[in-house]
Amino acid sequence: MAELIKVVARFTDGTLLKGTTADFAVGKPVFHMNPAGGGPAVPVTCRSLKALFFVKDFKGGPHASGLKGFAVPAGNASGKKIAVLFQDGELLCGYTLAYVPGREGFFMFPADGSSNNIRIFVVNAFVGEVRVGPEAEDLANRVKSERSRAAMKV
Repeated sequence: MAELIKVVARFTDGTLLKGTTADFAVGKPVFHMNPAGGGPAVPVTCRSLKALFFVKDFKGGPHASGLKGFAVPAGNASGKKIAVLFQDGELLCGYTLAYVPGREGFFMFPADGSSNNIRIFVVNAFVGEVRVGPEAEDLANRVKSERSRAAMKV
């Protein structure tokens, strides 16, 4: 029997589903989630996702809403730095071993080692901008700066 993995599916329409899966695979168009609250397994179409978060628990953490960029040292800092700016404005910073433009998606590990996320599968169709290596820092700093200026205007 396959191991059930805790995941949070974030859909392009803004909804999310928390649950477990045993059959997610890169390149597979559909997988199944068992909702955290119970009920029958739900088929999930990968194209409908923004990202799939592999998590430690379903509660998350109070630090989850902060925009940290690469400021927090990560214990899992292997691979290349990557910054992902989604079409909805969310920025994720982390590290990747396998980003290839043009593929359906890729895995990344969060830059913040204290994050509730273990790893994240990002679906490229909902990505607005991706930067790798030193350019990842530039994108993260640009977004933080823009948001800081916008907050001061309010």
